[in-house]
Amino acid sequence: MHRSDNIFSKPIAHVGDFRFDQQVVEVFPDMIQRSVPGYTTILEVIGQLTAHYHQADSKLYDLGCSLGAATLAMRRNVNLDGCEIIGVDNSQPMIERCRSHLDAFRSDTPVTLQCKNIQDVSIQNASVVVLNFTLQFIAPKERDQLIKSIYQGMLPGGILIVSEKVHFEDSDIQTLISELHLDFKRANGYSELEISQKRTAIENVLLTDTSDQHIERFKTAGFAHAQTWFQCFNFLSLIAIKGSSND
Repeated sequence: MHRSDNIFSKPIAHVGDFRFDQQVVEVFPDMIQRSVPGYTTILEVIGQLTAHYHQADSKLYDLGCSLGAATLAMRRNVNLDGCEIIGVDNSQPMIERCRSHLDAFRSDTPVTLQCKNIQDVSIQNASVVVLNFTLQFIAPKERDQLIKSIYQGMLPGGILIVSEKVHFEDSDIQTLISELHLDFKRANGYSELEISQKRTAIENVLLTDTSDQHIERFKTAGFAHAQTWFQCFNFLSLIAIKGSSND
């Protein structure tokens, strides 16, 4: 049974930057379900997209795998021979808990877990790559190169799935949608103190782009097709597809 997220429920004298440490690992499933609208739907469709786009004898990557929710969704939908899933996260506590989650389900598809920065991963022979609320934690100046490296390591016809929190250029829309998201968290039991302290902890760690910035980054990297497929408030999931040699 997962523990409830009460990390920010009591006043904290000095709120430091948010970290994916053991404390967060213990409550992460509850935290993300209560904070990210549509998270369950996104995971389900990652599985569907994996089933459609994975190729035999290829690699599938979950970059920023945390506890392995997307990894499991991918693995449940692999039905071709010779596939390997590689999960990467730079938090050792996350990797350790991810391994225990993966070990709880039998599968013929091997999963390799790596504890490192995703910028240091060499993407090779990839048919599916997932960054599920990961890119937003990468330094903005490093994002373009990361997406280019992913593109270069992907097979023709491969798919990149990127889920992100975003912001909006229109300040009135930004205010409105931010308030809708706050109402979502309130409805899920977070107090004003928890919301305020979490915002302070994450404001220098989670740095958002706009949806247009994401699409432009995909196209600049070389992807033939790029589109938002899901949005709820200020949370998006996007797909980018590498063209075939005939495109």
